[in-house]
Formats: sequence, structure tokens, C-alpha cells
Amino acid sequence: MLRLPLRLARANIQRQLFVRSYAKDVKFGPEVRALMLQGVDVLADAVAVTMGPKGRNVIIEQSWGSPKITKDGVTVAKSIELKDKFQNIGAKLVQDVANNTNEEAGDGTTTATVLARAIAKEGFEKISKGANPVEIRRGVMLAVDNVKDHLKAMSRPVSTPEEIAQVATISANGDQEVGNLISEAMKRVGRDGVITVKDGKTLLDELEVIEGMKFDRGYISPYFINSSKGAKVEFQDALILLSEKKISSVQTIIPALELANSQRKPLVIIAEDIDGEALSTLVVNRLKIGLQVAAVKAPGFGDNRKSTLTDMAIASGGIVFGDDANLVKLEDVQINDLGKVGEVVITKDDTLLLKGKG
Repeated sequence: MLRLPLRLARANIQRQLFVRSYAKDVKFGPEVRALMLQGVDVLADAVAVTMGPKGRNVIIEQSWGSPKITKDGVTVAKSIELKDKFQNIGAKLVQDVANNTNEEAGDGTTTATVLARAIAKEGFEKISKGANPVEIRRGVMLAVDNVKDHLKAMSRPVSTPEEIAQVATISANGDQEVGNLISEAMKRVGRDGVITVKDGKTLLDELEVIEGMKFDRGYISPYFINSSKGAKVEFQDALILLSEKKISSVQTIIPALELANSQRKPLVIIAEDIDGEALSTLVVNRLKIGLQVAAVKAPGFGDNRKSTLTDMAIASGGIVFGDDANLVKLEDVQINDLGKVGEVVITKDDTLLLKGKG
């Protein structure tokens, strides 16, 4: 096989001893609880003004560019950093509440923040009067179970396009046009479909349906991140290397890297696992020479993983290496063995492959 020139920096792992000493402030009792609660109040006050359909906007100073104007609770929460260490700890705890709510539900971050502040204030007050913190937590968790049961009894399913449009309109700050667009998107892709939002090149809001697939596995290392808009990897017109086996040796993937480099296209490696010398070499080259590459663990286990990789191969026009039915070795990969997709988006939790060329 003709080897094309490709700069690859092999990862040399050297053991070095670094001694770091950090000064820690240690505080106990009511004093530190009061400081933490002050931090909770600062963050909750800033977030609470965005609550509900008549919530107000918050202006956030950016490290670069124009200030950001937003009514999104989690965005406001993420922007807050306090000077006092202990106040900042309190603020960070409530930030985690907003972040977790956003990841789990996608909405309700302001309500979650306000509830977290109320629980913290009541809890600290009871502790200052001699209540046992462990018993307080046990009571809170029992109350959570009861509240969940009541909410489930009160709730009703949203099924019709009109109801979906109403909910989407509220989430879009009352913009009925956006609400109708989201309702139409859900109607066309179904409840299990994936809906993404991008900045358009025109003044019109448009809906485009693209064939693709999404699975619940993210990038193996955060060093693959290449997007300034969130912690994610974004590639256009990428090549896909699919392997049913673990990849540990860098020699097995050098031919695929050379092929991707000769085509001037990014390479996404999806395998059972990627570790050892192979992973460290990919990371080093990503950081040192800007190699356009990312590695993702294949979803599922056993026969389920095999079937999923086969589906990816069919959708992208590639083959699965390590499959018993395929005798081609990774070292002998050809350009036609690699899958091709028009767009790839990888976050820490999932991977989206769009516009497969299969």
C-alpha cells in the first residue's frame, strides 16, 4: 500500500512528579452556611426574574463580542461567578440543579432554581434550630415522591399537533410561528425523531428533514472538541471508520488516517473501544497539529452492537471491520471501505450522523 505523507506525533508518556500546594480555607457551622446561602440567593435572584411567560430578560456581559440578552434560566445560571469562595460554592450547587434539569427535561430550569433556593433556606433555618440534617434530607426525599405522584395524577398527555404547538409556543417566549414550526417538525419526524436548531442564512425560519441516525454515545475524550458553541465536535463531509473490535495499536489506524488526510476530510472512528497508544496518539495529534479526528465508542453490546454498526455501515456506505463476514483488516483499509456522511455532531452524551452516502 502506498503510504501518503502524514504528520503523526507519537505520544511519548513520561512520568513526571509535580508537587502542587493549594491553600484551603476551612470553615464550619453557621458562618459558612450563611455565606453559601448568600451565593444561592445571588444566583436565584438573577434567574428568578426570567420565570414564566411574563419573565424579564437578563443582559450578560461576554468575554468577547456583544452582551447576550436571554430569558433562559440555565444560561443566566451558568454565567454567574462570585468572588467569595464560599458564596461561589453555594451558587455552583444551584447551577448544578439548573444544568441537570436542562439535561433531563430541557425546560423548567428557572422553576428548579427557585425551588432549590427555597429548600436550601428552609433546610439551613431548621439546622440552625437544632434539626438533624440527615432527617431533613429524608423528609425532603419523601416529599419529592409525594409531589411526583400528585403531578402525574394532574398531568395529561400532549398528543395532537395543536397541543404540541401550544407547548412549543410557550417555550419559545410566545412566538407562535416558532411553535407551529416545531409542531410540524415533530409531526414529520415522529416522537422518536431528532430535532436540531441551527442559525439560518436568511431571515426566514425554515424546516428541513434530513435522513440520519443518533445513538447514546459521546466522544471518548473532550480533547476532540472543535466547536466554540458548546462542548461538542462538529464535522462536515466526514469519513467514518467502523470497527466491531477494540482498537489499541496506532499502527492499525494509520492507514485510515492517511486516507482521510489525502482526501482532506475529517475522520470519525466508531469502535468497541479505543484506548492505549491509539487514543493517546489521536489526542496528541488533535492538539498539536489540529488533526480532524474524533473517536466514539459503539453503542450497545454483543449482537445488538453488531446490528447497530451494520446499520451505520449501510447508511454511510462503508463496512464494519472485525466482523466475521468481513476478512478485510484495518491495516488494509481502502477509501471505499470508509463510510461517508454529510454532517457529524458529537457531544459528551450522544452522536448524530446526518446525510449518509449509503
